Amino acid sequence: MTATVSLPPRSGLGLKPEHCRAILAETPDVGFFEVHAENYMGAGGPPHRWLTAIRERYPLSIHGVGLSIGGGAPLDRDHLARLRRLVDRYEPESFSEHLAWSTHDGVFLNDLLPLPYTDATLADVVRHIDQVQEALGRRMLLENPSSYLALEESAWPETDFLGEIAARTGCGLLLDVNNVMVSAVNLGYDPVLYLERFPMRHVGEIHLAGYDETADADGARLLIDSHASRVRPDVWGLYGHALRLTGPVATLVEWDNDVPPLSELLAEAAVVDRKLCEASARRVA
Repeated sequence: MTATVSLPPRSGLGLKPEHCRAILAETPDVGFFEVHAENYMGAGGPPHRWLTAIRERYPLSIHGVGLSIGGGAPLDRDHLARLRRLVDRYEPESFSEHLAWSTHDGVFLNDLLPLPYTDATLADVVRHIDQVQEALGRRMLLENPSSYLALEESAWPETDFLGEIAARTGCGLLLDVNNVMVSAVNLGYDPVLYLERFPMRHVGEIHLAGYDETADADGARLLIDSHASRVRPDVWGLYGHALRLTGPVATLVEWDNDVPPLSELLAEAAVVDRKLCEASARRVA
């Protein structure tokens, strides 16, 4: 692997096509932008023209959703080659993927599916991450999932599983605080205790997002990781606790559905930057 390049400890936003023109005209005060890798695997066209122009002005994070890191099958070599070309083209400060699987028998399932935390799964994930980092020539970050059920086969706590992956591969971790809240409510555990057990020394980026809420068949709260609204107050509170453990870390606000005007996203980013400034002040004190 090459030396790790880090994002600045600032707020970031997901780059949406409808906002590109305004971003280039106004150059808003945002620390970085993030794109989904699979949206930019074509050879050219308007998406690449916009991204090239924005990359000249801002740090960039590339976030993958299609590698199926947690799957038992071999990684798709063609997908990995396209990803390598994309990373070489834009040289992002960060590349990340999910602790999940999304393919079976060559079929892409268009979802991030859960996996059992077993020794066999651990070996698969470690092998896949080694392959990705070797192919890309860089360290990647692995994101904790949002969960809606617990698999009986699991023998590892999620935090220990992630820590062991990072220790064996040298990868970093992407701490999605909204995912922590979603999983904690759905599976009935304390999100603060989860953060206390999380291997924070490996965290290279944080994600925030809004969730939707409904009820399960028994009437209990069920949270959905929807990325379709403002960050919820309880997630902001959990984020503050995370920053007390990590110090200032680059933090993305994800808003992928029902995307609002850029001004609303910038307002969320401003909250992130205020909280990062507070975390910096605590470090100095």
